[in-house]
Amino acid sequence: MTREKLMYALPASESELDEAIELLKEKYSDPDGGILLVFLSDCIQLCTNEKYKEEVKEALGIKKGGNLSRSSLEVLAIIAYNQPVTKSYIESVRGVDCTYTVTSLLEKDLIENCGTLDAPGRPSLYKTTPDFLRIFGISDISELPPYQLVGADGQVVIKP
Repeated sequence: MTREKLMYALPASESELDEAIELLKEKYSDPDGGILLVFLSDCIQLCTNEKYKEEVKEALGIKKGGNLSRSSLEVLAIIAYNQPVTKSYIESVRGVDCTYTVTSLLEKDLIENCGTLDAPGRPSLYKTTPDFLRIFGISDISELPPYQLVGADGQVVIKP
């Protein structure tokens, strides 16, 4: 939840919310605990520790799943590192149609529409969601690791 939603739901002042968050940090900071307090951009979330994912899957009756295809990971990386982006930008980088993959990532709530580009046709712009941050274990997009583009000859073409 966002801090604003928490202050409204409790109801609490900003200082009272800060005190409550500090108490929760102390209670849920054990890396071996079953529940962790996670900070995602401007959101705060309680979630189960990934260490116990198999036990949670079994308890919930989840047999398989959650893995992203190579194309989904490629599209997600393009969006994460260049957001906000249009579908046509993603397709120009990948060189193939990405309609299915973008739709799939939207359905999984890993990306979201964040407006339109002021250009002919008003194409949609996409960016990552708080779920993306949570799933990849980062609290802000700036924590993404640096990347390199490697040419066909194996030489580094771009290194940001």
